[in-house]
Amino acid sequence: MIDAEQLLKRMFQAALDAARPERVLAAHLPPLPNGRTIVVGAGKAAASMAAAVEAHWPGPLSGLVVTRYGHTAPVRHISVVEAAHPVPDAAGTVAAQRILDLVSGLGPDDLVLCLISGGGSALLALPAPGLALSDKRQVTAQLLKSGASIAEINTVRKHLSAIKGGRLALAAAPAAVVTLVISDVPGDDPAFIASGPTVPDPTSFADARAVLAKYRIAPPPAVARHLAEARDETPKPGDPRLARARVAMIARPLDSLLAAAAEAARAGVTPLLLGDAIEGEAREVGRAFAGIALSAARYKLPAPPPMVILSGGETSVTVRGHGRGGRNAEFLLGLGLALDQAPQIYAMACDTDGIDGTENNAGALWRPDTIRRARARGLDPAALLADNDAYTLFAAVEDLVVTGPTLTNVNDFRAILVVGEE
Repeated sequence: MIDAEQLLKRMFQAALDAARPERVLAAHLPPLPNGRTIVVGAGKAAASMAAAVEAHWPGPLSGLVVTRYGHTAPVRHISVVEAAHPVPDAAGTVAAQRILDLVSGLGPDDLVLCLISGGGSALLALPAPGLALSDKRQVTAQLLKSGASIAEINTVRKHLSAIKGGRLALAAAPAAVVTLVISDVPGDDPAFIASGPTVPDPTSFADARAVLAKYRIAPPPAVARHLAEARDETPKPGDPRLARARVAMIARPLDSLLAAAAEAARAGVTPLLLGDAIEGEAREVGRAFAGIALSAARYKLPAPPPMVILSGGETSVTVRGHGRGGRNAEFLLGLGLALDQAPQIYAMACDTDGIDGTENNAGALWRPDTIRRARARGLDPAALLADNDAYTLFAAVEDLVVTGPTLTNVNDFRAILVVGEE
């Protein structure tokens, strides 16, 4: 007899464990340089990555990383600054300038060890010359509600920044730059993880303008002028100024999905991996996945029960309502409504950083009786989904998954467990 809820929780824990910096970082550390070692970084896992570096680095070091409020970890030699995410604040601006100052003026014998994880785009909030933080805040808030993909959002961010899109590596030259990355983007492209502060940027000002036009975003006048003038383009692939910069991917979404799949297999459940790069409107992706789960339950295709459908990536939400809830709760409610109280199908959708959107939960659980229990509390699940208010439903039925900050981030974890036939 499978305990569905406990198995889902064990799979999620296995996914988190596979991406913990204390487990995966040490093997990727570079040799000691002849000169100084300066550690910088940004992201929701930046502080825990810094702690892992301190635990394994054999020589002297110093530096600064910036992480989201509440995502700090104990360190001794590396300073940690907390700042706002996903909409940047002044603390992120001050931290980004301090990081630029730390890496400026280094020599060829020095090493910059850069620790990057998801969330770094908002946390390294240093506006390009001529722009104010308020300009970046306004554009970011509009993009986050537009349904734009993370690659599209970061294309714009890089072209409004004085530090992202390879500019941090330019500032560090001629020092060697080694960037250790925990991926949170579909495809694991380091150019889009935290907007790639130390890697060449394949996008352009024209691409950034096209994103804003696609989503009908009217930027502040200073932003429109900056993008139109297109001065000081980001460094492109092959730029000789970045010849001494290299990247090591230390944790990927696929690694975590494989760990979850192994946990399922140990329980006698067949894992079906649909990939680590699923994108699209969260509720629509949920509806599509419901069709796969129902096919497994009714026809034993694409695999007979007990089976679990695993996926990662980053869906998006076009905000039209006034409710609460991140993309994982919205995915799960879209999925659940399409399942229509089908028995023997359970699901979990969570953000591996422990925060779904801007709420206090990592995500939520779906049970076969979730709709019945919600309606018994006077809730209309379809109306809540229309109002982007999935959080209210899962809070009312006490099925939120609350982990607190996990100090890692490999994007979304989704598991749909079909334990038997209808």
